[in-house]
Amino acid sequence: MLFKSETFKIVKKEKQTEDDCLFRLEPVGKKKIKLSYEPGQFFQVSAPGIGEAPFSVCSYDKEFIEFNIRGLGDVTNHLLKLEPSDKICLRGPYGTSYPMEQLKGNSLVIIGGGTGVAPLRGVLKYLEKHRADYDRVHLFFGFRDPNEILFKKDMEQWNRIFDLNLTVDKAPDSYTGKVGLVTKIVEESGLNNKKKAVMICGPPIMIKFTILTLEKLGFHHDQIFVSFERRMKCGVGMCGHCMISGLYVCKDGPVFRYDKVKGLHE
Repeated sequence: MLFKSETFKIVKKEKQTEDDCLFRLEPVGKKKIKLSYEPGQFFQVSAPGIGEAPFSVCSYDKEFIEFNIRGLGDVTNHLLKLEPSDKICLRGPYGTSYPMEQLKGNSLVIIGGGTGVAPLRGVLKYLEKHRADYDRVHLFFGFRDPNEILFKKDMEQWNRIFDLNLTVDKAPDSYTGKVGLVTKIVEESGLNNKKKAVMICGPPIMIKFTILTLEKLGFHHDQIFVSFERRMKCGVGMCGHCMISGLYVCKDGPVFRYDKVKGLHE
């Protein structure tokens, strides 16, 4: 873990949507630090003179780290102006991760909505490197419209090696893909709960109705892992913004097994 900020260099910047860019960062310095992080964890990313914000990782590699950044405030808007060779500071990783080792041998059901797909990309990059350790991998991703779809290049790869199901809430008549809520395609899949684990990340309302759909399909709450990463602000348990009934999302999460947090009042 990087307890103090370390300098990283932007080595790649790839536009995803009108508001999102994927950044790849590598450590710099005479003695490069060794990267070690797990899917679901996050780093504090700082823009000197502007501020600091938490970002969930959307990669899995010992040589670099990637974040999807959407312009939503002073820090993110500043970061989006940076280009390859520019430097920023990171510390982390922080928080809990998806229990990938524990889930070996299972089929996985991965459900994401909007920018919630970004942390799940880290899971999929892990699975690309450890594909033989798991049975079938079912992906259900939903976006607001075709222009909001993230990671289009990855989607082509995932469609070949996983069972990819992609939908948008609305689209022009010329669109040939699926249209409808992600909960609809999950329900229509007819999946059973036998030897499966589910990972969900997205807006709170999407998580709520996705779990209701999974319950209809027979899934138990101890099979479901949710990420509440959207609630984080300071990322280190100081501001209290992410507190849910005494739990800090940034310290006790952001990944929780659902039976442990079901019914907690925000």
